Amino acid sequence: MNLGIVGQAAGLFAVTNIDDILILSLFFAQGAGHRGSARRIVLGQYLGFAAILAVAVAAAFGATFLPESAIPYLGLLPLALGLKAAWQGWRHRGDEDGERETTAGGPKALEVAAVTFANGGDNIGVYVPVFATAGVGGMSVYAGVFLALVAVWCFAGRFFATRPVIAEALSRWGHVLLPLILIALGLLILIEGGAFGL
Repeated sequence: MNLGIVGQAAGLFAVTNIDDILILSLFFAQGAGHRGSARRIVLGQYLGFAAILAVAVAAAFGATFLPESAIPYLGLLPLALGLKAAWQGWRHRGDEDGERETTAGGPKALEVAAVTFANGGDNIGVYVPVFATAGVGGMSVYAGVFLALVAVWCFAGRFFATRPVIAEALSRWGHVLLPLILIALGLLILIEGGAFGL
């Protein structure tokens, strides 16, 4: 195994996924105190990232599951999830903190996967040319490193969400931050991609 490719893969992953640590921290904070929520978040992150890899690998081989013009519309996924989270937060705004937490139940694996995949449109655009020039062996190394680093990212997100100062801030403001970040992410994907002529 070429250590140069491993280093390049690690750097490429870090650069294209730095924003995921914040989103993962918010998901872990939202799931705090809910049994099995960490497992669902990690599963969702892996499902979403596996979908990103599948599309990038297929595109590198010349097949495309999604036409390039459809990628900006992936922004509708985090936008819809953000609006849903905002609606639930607004609906339960008068509830006690503990009651809000038990009602929410933490994020679902498919919600995390949808946000991860939608946020990965730029990843796909970067990964395809790299995979196309790396060949099958290099592509396998990239995929292996990426999948190992997803675990590191999940650990980092959970670590940040459980630090006392950060956990307190996320506990206090997470129900506001998560919808805002998801809505902003969705709008950013739509606008940067030129969806709806924006």
